[in-house]
Amino acid sequence: MTHFNEQGRARMVDISGKEITVRTGVAITKVSMLPSTLLAIKEGRVGKGDVLAVAQVAGIQAAKRTSDWIPMCHPLPLTGVNIIFSDNGEDELYIEASVKTEGKTGVEMEALTCASATALTIYDMCKALQKDMVIGPTMLKSKTGGKSGDYNLGV
Repeated sequence: MTHFNEQGRARMVDISGKEITVRTGVAITKVSMLPSTLLAIKEGRVGKGDVLAVAQVAGIQAAKRTSDWIPMCHPLPLTGVNIIFSDNGEDELYIEASVKTEGKTGVEMEALTCASATALTIYDMCKALQKDMVIGPTMLKSKTGGKSGDYNLGV
């Protein structure tokens, strides 16, 4: 499939002939920070509020609005979005975003957008504590469904 028409101009791919299948996408990213910043997040001592709760809502909203951000993405009726946080106990906060739908196109971009918006929200809520936090790498961990089959990064 191509995102270019016969004139070489951008187009949204026509998916009308594709089969409806259950599709999942899982994206991962991390936010590297000072140990004191991670501790403040975990102990709920960040002045803007519960960092992980707000970031979780932001990630879910971003997944639902991915087609507003990425021009060639189809708007999709998502059937599930979940975000799991973990950390290394020192200076890295891990984000895993899982997105699911029953449709004609995959949810890889929704998962990546979800993970990214979650990380950006964490940065926004903690920037008063630390401005040199680092986001990433952000990557697709896995996807299922569709003509191209399953993919697993193996991390």
